[in-house]
Amino acid sequence: MALRKIRTEEDPVLQKVSKPVVSFDAKLHLLLGDMKDTLIKADGVGLAAVQIGILRRVVLIDVGDEHGFIEAINGEIIERRGEQRESEGCLSLPGKFGKTLRPMYVKFKAQDRYGNWFEAEGEGLFARCVCHEFDHLDGHVFTERLAPGERVQRD
Repeated sequence: MALRKIRTEEDPVLQKVSKPVVSFDAKLHLLLGDMKDTLIKADGVGLAAVQIGILRRVVLIDVGDEHGFIEAINGEIIERRGEQRESEGCLSLPGKFGKTLRPMYVKFKAQDRYGNWFEAEGEGLFARCVCHEFDHLDGHVFTERLAPGERVQRD
């Protein structure tokens, strides 16, 4: 596998809408492996393919909880409940943080690397990460989801 360059906020690709994956083949599996290596090296909890310049609906999530490492392809949030206002950052916006308003609980459906559909659900950081990464697929970054009265902070 290989490390990929994480695109930063100056790159217009981050504002584009990603396309669905239709081929669940060796090329996709290679992309998933590269994304995993890149995510681990960057010490992140989530990565969307668009963040490495690939406009496909592919997301990786690993918040270090019971869900383990998740590959979510063509994912869609199907349920949201509650509310949380917590600090968020992004590998594509290094050094920037801000409190966002996100659901406390989410349930989503997605496909795995072989095209099989599955569902996953969770609360807290997991829910926040799912929303954050799925937002990337539609060309949005966390700074667009800041809680009322909040500003972007720099570390």
